[in-house]
Amino acid sequence: EFITEDFRSSVQEVLSKALKGLEDSNFAFPLVTKDGRRLEILLNATSRRDVDGHIIGVVGIGQDITARIAQEEEYSKLIDT
Repeated sequence: EFITEDFRSSVQEVLSKALKGLEDSNFAFPLVTKDGRRLEILLNATSRRDVDGHIIGVVGIGQDITARIAQEEEYSKLIDT
């Protein structure tokens, strides 16, 4: 419910690929907080392996890049004027 409908399958695909050993990095998508705010998240998904190299899970790290995107948009506006 926190991942917008239009990005759910893409996020699921990133995590599913990581479970198969195909790691994905820097996948950006919007996330809606409990209080309704929209955040832009940068996701990195990495396979977690046991000592024998078998995949046993996924480590997903999400970084809030909302402020960075707003700053880049502001810079772009300044350059265009």
